[in-house]
Amino acid sequence: MDFSEFDQDDRIIGRERLTEDRDENGLRPVCWEDYAGQTRVKENLKIFIEAAARREESLDHVLLYGPPGLGKTTLAGIIAAEMGVNLRITTGPAIEKPGELAAILTNMNAREVLFIDEIHRLNRSVEEILYPAMEDYCLDIMIGKGPSARSIRLDLPKFTLIGATTRAGLLSAPLRDRFGMIHRLELYEPEELIRILRRDAGILNIEIDEEGLETIATRSRGTPRIAIRLLKRMRDFAQIKGSGVIDQRIADFGLNALEIDERGLDATDRRILLNMAEMFSGGPVGLDTLAACTGEDPVTIEDVYEPFLMQIGFIAKTPRGRVLTVPAWQHIGLPCPENYDRRTAISDSTDATGESMKDNQRQIQIDSES
Repeated sequence: MDFSEFDQDDRIIGRERLTEDRDENGLRPVCWEDYAGQTRVKENLKIFIEAAARREESLDHVLLYGPPGLGKTTLAGIIAAEMGVNLRITTGPAIEKPGELAAILTNMNAREVLFIDEIHRLNRSVEEILYPAMEDYCLDIMIGKGPSARSIRLDLPKFTLIGATTRAGLLSAPLRDRFGMIHRLELYEPEELIRILRRDAGILNIEIDEEGLETIATRSRGTPRIAIRLLKRMRDFAQIKGSGVIDQRIADFGLNALEIDERGLDATDRRILLNMAEMFSGGPVGLDTLAACTGEDPVTIEDVYEPFLMQIGFIAKTPRGRVLTVPAWQHIGLPCPENYDRRTAISDSTDATGESMKDNQRQIQIDSES
């Protein structure tokens, strides 16, 4: 069982797509003007798309990677719309056999865009079909079996492949090297999330003021998907506990009811921090020990909870285990132990000690030779 996927199903601030996000497609921007955030990626893609259009060529293959919920699928749709071509969407796990991918590629038209989500989960045999398709725009197919088997090469129209992944490190080097453009999507700033929320509130006919927008945006963990999800939940609180308008009072009330604090941490995030502080004096603590104390699966902690806590600087990894940082102590409201900064510098001191030992050994060898 994949514990991480199971656990995220119950988290309103989980980045994986949930059933309640099914109307997310209707909120997706279809042009650059409506797409907020990712300024660097957006400006570069604008140039590449316009240049390819002027040459009447297909756009080079694009790899988008980053945490879930940051708009990789949305970007693929905008790229296809700006190029004036169709977008074909599939996922890595859905393509089980090479023949299925071959059927998709042979039905592509010139300059069309094929979007493969979670491309790191492609089967190796399917992935090998992509190599000549991306590089030479052709398919090598074996016909027959045994001594009579022969290979034929089918020419493909020049298409654009857009791959999306949340784990770029799991992509094989041959596949990664065939992408001409590789872009990492970053977490969004609150101002960018406010712009997204304001647009989506208008589409969904949700009344919300500026204070309500700011409150939701600052607690959305820098992720548009989470922000939109919280917007829908605050609409429910405004309807039952208020006058139908999401203001700061309703937003604070609703988010506190969902146990989401001002940094976007939920009850499980805070429990991990408190256990590290109260039971281990801030660490270092190993992953398995932390999992046993919190009642969570180690994979869940490592893949679901820990990344965001590290991104905001609340947990640091050292050779001896996880350690709370000083901002984490301040957030949970507990006094930080004296001389605590030494714990987060364990790796640096270890490296320095190792280098000094090597220097001493070199000096001893020089002295002995002389």
